[in-house]
Amino acid sequence: MPARTEDYYALLDCEKTATAEEIKKAFRRKARELHPDVNSAPDAEDRFKEVNEAYDVLSDPQKREQYDRFGRVGGPAGGGYQYADFGDLFGGGGAGLNMEDLFSAFFGGVRGGRSVRLEGRDMAMSVLITLQEAATGVDKEIVINRLATCDVCGGTGSADGSGSATCQDCGGSGQRVQQRSTFLGTIQTAVPCEACAGTGHVVANPCEECEGSGRVPDRQQVTVSIPAGIRDGQQVRVRGMGEAGIRGATSGDLLVQVRVKEDDYLHREGDDLHCRATVSIAQAALGVDLPLHGILEDTEVHIPAGSQSNDSVRVKGLGMPRLNNATRGDLYVHVAVEVPRKLTKRQRELLEEFAAEAGESTAEHKSPVQKLKDWLHG
Repeated sequence: MPARTEDYYALLDCEKTATAEEIKKAFRRKARELHPDVNSAPDAEDRFKEVNEAYDVLSDPQKREQYDRFGRVGGPAGGGYQYADFGDLFGGGGAGLNMEDLFSAFFGGVRGGRSVRLEGRDMAMSVLITLQEAATGVDKEIVINRLATCDVCGGTGSADGSGSATCQDCGGSGQRVQQRSTFLGTIQTAVPCEACAGTGHVVANPCEECEGSGRVPDRQQVTVSIPAGIRDGQQVRVRGMGEAGIRGATSGDLLVQVRVKEDDYLHREGDDLHCRATVSIAQAALGVDLPLHGILEDTEVHIPAGSQSNDSVRVKGLGMPRLNNATRGDLYVHVAVEVPRKLTKRQRELLEEFAAEAGESTAEHKSPVQKLKDWLHG
């Protein structure tokens, strides 16, 4: 969406002379502040999208140069894909953030005695490709927003590289047991350990960039290799490109759903392809070899003599490649016989001769009024 202000530097609270690293830090700071899952302001989502747009421009040297010179860029970035927004930073597959996840969004935590999830969650997004790209396979460059490993501390969460130590308050469990006396007796409940935020470990000298979590909001470019033969709706998994884990724990994966755009000429059904071939009445009657543009190669298909409209010709092995298989589906060519709307005098004579030879009547039915007109003008 267009930003409410054209001053992208003001949106990120940075100077026009800011370095690429300073712009990245400003973006991360704003992302934490404005994400709608942690900011209850009515316009938080709109402001967050504006910050994303500003960073998309200012983090790209070519776009930034164009913006600095002309005050705008020539259209949004894109290549037939959609990138996941920061909703995926806090929940797998774009799921919304709940109150339990909010406690551990950056540092990890527990509510009601739940254990902390240190491993990064999977993220989900979609990418749009053509049928031709689905047949050949293609590498797509996409941009994602994710919780990435902090590049300042290397994911340790520690400013001096000393790492973390087992929490002495909870013994590394991340939980403390509380006892309450009630009229039913003593009740024990597990609560998050406040000293380690439920992680079981504490960092003596936390990194200022990630505040000890070992991960920060970031915008990254990823290459997704889409294999030949993929079908609409199938997924490609990019290992380790989901949400980064807390303090070096295993990262989640990026799940890319592939959407295949409908082709104007070829229609796909499974691994088979279907197309339409228009022939004249003479070609349908006598047979003809027609050149066709296939999905991977040009070919020639034989339309046999006597073909009728809606007949089909099967060409084996010229359909879509099968996923992870050396074979291919088939190509079905559906015949459409085209009858000319206008005939030259000679063409009409030839067709009349044919009709007479075949014993077919071509006499035009005339109304009594038309017959009277013909007699008066005869």
